[in-house]
Amino acid sequence: MRLQVFLSHNGVCSRRDAMDVIQSGRVAVNGRVVKEPSMAVDGSEAITVDGQKIGAKEYAYVMLNKPAGFTTTKDDPHAEKTVMDLLPSSMRHLSPVGRLDRDSEGLLLLTNDGDMSFRLTHPKFHAEKTYLVRVKGELTASKQSKLESGIMVEEQQTAPCRIREVKYNGTDTEFKITLHEGRKRQVRMMARAVGHHVNYLCRLSMGKLQLGNLPKGQWRVLTRQEVGLLE
Repeated sequence: MRLQVFLSHNGVCSRRDAMDVIQSGRVAVNGRVVKEPSMAVDGSEAITVDGQKIGAKEYAYVMLNKPAGFTTTKDDPHAEKTVMDLLPSSMRHLSPVGRLDRDSEGLLLLTNDGDMSFRLTHPKFHAEKTYLVRVKGELTASKQSKLESGIMVEEQQTAPCRIREVKYNGTDTEFKITLHEGRKRQVRMMARAVGHHVNYLCRLSMGKLQLGNLPKGQWRVLTRQEVGLLE
């Protein structure tokens, strides 16, 4: 990861402040002062700030293909099944990133990296998420345009989104929708606002991270390259 990100991840300061700390010559890597925030490090180096060594925290990043019927929460006494039931006990310290409602499926990221979780879920960072959606009835071009332009949901206008690969089979319409907001049950509420019930909803991607062919109900640890895609 970038040196600037390393300092932020390990509690030295915010990512923005890390740039100033580095450029002011306060950071050394293996004894050599470094002023380039984008320098690549992997945590094995001796990294110091004002002469104090910075230890690398152990972060874990797990992708889960969530099945329907599981609640996205770490602990809910009212939930029959939670996503944590799909993980081994050694990963119970991780937390879900964002929401994926009980009836929805697909990509769910879990991590103990609070900084990354914040950047993937806060609207100001515009992290895109793509869903495969199937609704009852025909999603007409007019309705598609309304959704893409933004529509009132719970007295609040949704941000513009993209809809593509629209396929109507005579009873249902299947399409992919990409948006960067993360309001609770947003896709379902948007569909309802134009007169459609969602029969199926599956998240395919978060940012540049793709669900791919991970089997439903299974999980895997992200590769270093995939973690880099989320930076």
